[in-house]
Amino acid sequence: MSKRELGRSGIQVPSLTFGGNVFGWTIDQPTSFSILDALLDHQLNFIDTADVYSRWVAGNHGGESETIIGNWLKSSGKRDKIILATKVGKPMGEGLVGLSPRYIKQAVEASLKRLQTDYIDLYQSHDDDADTPLAESLAAFDSLIKEGKVRAIGASNYSAARFAEALQVSKERGLARYETLQPEYNLYDRQDYEAGLEKVITDNQVGVINYYALASGFLSGKYRTASDASKSQRGDNVVKRYLNDRGIKILQALDTVAEKHHASPTQVALAWLIARPGITAPIVSATSLQQLQDLALATRLQLTPDEIETLNQASAY
Repeated sequence: MSKRELGRSGIQVPSLTFGGNVFGWTIDQPTSFSILDALLDHQLNFIDTADVYSRWVAGNHGGESETIIGNWLKSSGKRDKIILATKVGKPMGEGLVGLSPRYIKQAVEASLKRLQTDYIDLYQSHDDDADTPLAESLAAFDSLIKEGKVRAIGASNYSAARFAEALQVSKERGLARYETLQPEYNLYDRQDYEAGLEKVITDNQVGVINYYALASGFLSGKYRTASDASKSQRGDNVVKRYLNDRGIKILQALDTVAEKHHASPTQVALAWLIARPGITAPIVSATSLQQLQDLALATRLQLTPDEIETLNQASAY
């Protein structure tokens, strides 16, 4: 599988990122282990998680995903086989939130312990922290890189203006810069990213590992009528948000292109993202080996310029 560089970090990754939010949430540890093993079989060795995953589940406290990954790393001995990303900044309890230097240093140690490793390949700000000066957060991240605990840093959920400002602060102060950004971006949700962030990204050679790559499953073709909302716990929200004239038009275009390639709508939607300028490795998740196989095939699908234009026109906003 061809590799892509995360920004200017020198770190090479496959064209899909696996989202580890499912570990300890929708799949248990044994199933998670089987998925992790299969990821390496498919050469999909870039795994993204966060300290907060999956704090939203009743009885969880956060750190469940990192803990499962750490247990797998210990039992498999495959730390050198994967590129590991995690995040800091979302609320983890009383006083455990944000991007203050003190908290970053505290949080990275907790993540390293759960992950049972002595370094993180990509450490990311999970949210912008308006209460902490960018220079202070970036200096703390820079220190972690110099200490060898982190190889590169990235960000998630930043506006175009704030992300550009962060890059400028790093440049002016000689600090490590954000090499990646995690925005919401998919064939349906295009406008926010393309209207502002895309230019900042391409002008500065920043890598993009976008989330909601399949629009919460809508672009898989799973939800085509209002009655399909019952197919998952989040089905009601997916149908309300995406099942409209534009959404149906996008599904029809996906079906047309998929039929030509004997592929699935999922594979076509991901192939469109992979072909986009500036996109490094869209984030995807799977809870079964069959789903993972479907996702892996997207990395081999080459769309023609005409097919890309068909999808562009169907999803125009």
